[in-house]
Amino acid sequence: MKNLKIIIISLIVLILLIALVGIIFKNRGSNESRISAGFASELNSQADNLAKEGKLLEAQEIYKKIIADSPDFKDIAQVEKKLQELNMKVLFSRLEAPQTTMYEVRSGDSLAKIAKKFNTTAELIKKSNGISSDVIKTGEKLRLWTGKFSCVVDKSQNTLTLKSNDEVVKVYLVSTGTDNNTPVGNYKIINKLVNPVWYKDGKAIPPESPENILGTRWMGFDIPEYGIHGTTEPESIGKQATKGCVRMINKDVEELYSILPVGTEVTIID
Repeated sequence: MKNLKIIIISLIVLILLIALVGIIFKNRGSNESRISAGFASELNSQADNLAKEGKLLEAQEIYKKIIADSPDFKDIAQVEKKLQELNMKVLFSRLEAPQTTMYEVRSGDSLAKIAKKFNTTAELIKKSNGISSDVIKTGEKLRLWTGKFSCVVDKSQNTLTLKSNDEVVKVYLVSTGTDNNTPVGNYKIINKLVNPVWYKDGKAIPPESPENILGTRWMGFDIPEYGIHGTTEPESIGKQATKGCVRMINKDVEELYSILPVGTEVTIID
């Protein structure tokens, strides 16, 4: 009987010790979280200041660090938005970055030839180098983006994520097919059109017609009748509202059109 009491008392003491250790570690974890949040806030301010000073690449790396190391940071959504805005500024600038190269124009070159050689677009070359004309001169130096672009369309979120070498560049809000009918799979962009004609029930509907729902750009997949396009119904963006295509507001699809070359891989997931 005496031994039983000793055993019970020992168990109670053990349980109390375990509970005490748990409380200590919980408090320590909370303190570490507060320290991490404080450090993330400090880094966020530092990156904001660098961006204002025009030090885009330095700010870019700090925003990436916050996202990687402090995913629970209270302002993480704002950090992600600022990083995406910064990514686009870098993409459309002459800044030399890890995914860029400088190219000296040679005799016989054209923007189309250079774009094809480096798997980019003439539009992106022009935007990145502040060129308004299609004319380039021998000896001129151009900054070219060499990263491989790809897109992931998430039907559950109605988003399109633009990536370069598997790094997220920007996330766009889109519309996908009604009743989840946008086909899941891996596709490639095989054609691109400015102000596309829409063919409906064997009838050609010109781009200027209000009945043409394709908007200002078309990027067709290697699956008939499916692709990424603009819209005359911007209020539908963010919903399952199309006949199966990926729909974007015209401003966004025009931006994406200028970036993606023919052959770009597009992955559609549920």
